Amino acid sequence: MGVSSVSKSKVITGDAGYILEDVPHFSDYISDIPTFPNPLKTHPAFTVVKQYFVHDDDTVVQRVIAHKNSPRGIHFRRAGPRQKGYFEPDEVHACIVTCGGLCPGLNTVIREIVCSLYHMYGVKKILGIDGGYKGFYSRNTVPLSPKVVNDIHKRGGTILGTSRGGHDTAKIVDSIYDRGINQVYIIGGDGTQKGASFIFEEIKRRGLKVAVAGIPKTIDNDIPVIDKSFGFDTAVEEAQRAINAAHVEAESIEYGIGVVKVMGRYSGFIAMHATLASRDVDCCLIPESPFYLEGPGGLFEFVEKRLKENGHMVIVIAEGAGQELLTESQLSSGEDASGNKLLRDIGLWISQKIKEHFTRTNKMAINLKYIDPTYMIRAVPSNASDNVYCTLLAQSAVHGAMAGYTGFTIGLVNGRHSYIPFHRITEKQNKVVITDRMWARLLSSTNQPSFLSAKDVVEDKGEDERLPHQMLPNGQPDSDNLVREMCSS
Repeated sequence: MGVSSVSKSKVITGDAGYILEDVPHFSDYISDIPTFPNPLKTHPAFTVVKQYFVHDDDTVVQRVIAHKNSPRGIHFRRAGPRQKGYFEPDEVHACIVTCGGLCPGLNTVIREIVCSLYHMYGVKKILGIDGGYKGFYSRNTVPLSPKVVNDIHKRGGTILGTSRGGHDTAKIVDSIYDRGINQVYIIGGDGTQKGASFIFEEIKRRGLKVAVAGIPKTIDNDIPVIDKSFGFDTAVEEAQRAINAAHVEAESIEYGIGVVKVMGRYSGFIAMHATLASRDVDCCLIPESPFYLEGPGGLFEFVEKRLKENGHMVIVIAEGAGQELLTESQLSSGEDASGNKLLRDIGLWISQKIKEHFTRTNKMAINLKYIDPTYMIRAVPSNASDNVYCTLLAQSAVHGAMAGYTGFTIGLVNGRHSYIPFHRITEKQNKVVITDRMWARLLSSTNQPSFLSAKDVVEDKGEDERLPHQMLPNGQPDSDNLVREMCSS
């Protein structure tokens, strides 16, 4: 086996094109660090479980689909409890922080981190950081225990409070050191995880025995590598309520149109999945699929056609869709504290444009109702599916930190919980592939036009094509080339 470094990852290569993108471990930069037996060995709940401890060599493959001659490809270290621990329970002083926007499941993750540390490992010192990253150096902390967090999963939001921005690496690490904290659990989106990466790098530079574990959070499901982000299932389920209301309004009156805006700044996953689940949607508009209003094949023509056929219609639009149609004077300026570009309310804009079109052409008297449930959706408690997912994410993060892993994000990869290097989930955004089968299923369900020309489809497919793997003279795959290729895909 060989070891190399790609974008701050520890990369281990093996036979047949096997590549492990590993996460950092205390033993990488702290010498002669002691180990301890895992308390779960004598825990009454786990003593009856066969092969409960994950083998150190267990890995999870990133891509399941392969051909008989395909290289084994990129793997990630499998999450779960290890036989050896790198913390004594009495020495652990953990903290939890939530950053960025709200998302269903935040409180569930907080609860399960606390309960896993307390009940599985016997950790008693756990703090909540109040108000996001800036809470490390400008706010009070909140003592956490199973009693404090007992029923918080039944509430939306986060009991710790949250904020955007406020990331000052030196101040945060100073606060961690001064408080004697040695495990940091950071819950947030890609910007938050980038901040977590900076915190880990500074901690490593100082040679501190502090584990940094990230739990990725985005309601839009736009984090790459992982199967899905927590809160997404709840968001899709809640979006159904708004779509159903829009459908009732639309079909109850002649030429009724219901327009529903859902979250999705750069990725249209909520809109796509809610549309497929609903079957009441006639048109779904997402950021990845450009559309136009006027002329043959445009949105106005399709709306007229559908109204003549059915007498009503429902349009679902993601918040980031159609921004390219706005003029410079109509675009919002500036960014929020997380660096996200402020967007114009595309749902309101498209509703107004549809009204103007039918008033101008005088073809039919439409009745349009616009529903924006975005902030209602992200503030609700998580549903049963997300509650289970959040529980397992939290437990896996705790197992990783107790086993001495650090500088990692936890996520589901092909149905298995895995430890993923920070850079892999922050280097790009996960987006709907409009030349993929899932988008084709949606077009088939709604019978809407794709709004794409043949040239657009060719260009999009061209971007998605994979270069053939280059081979070394001995017939083995060129692993360095394969890493670069897979990391860029």
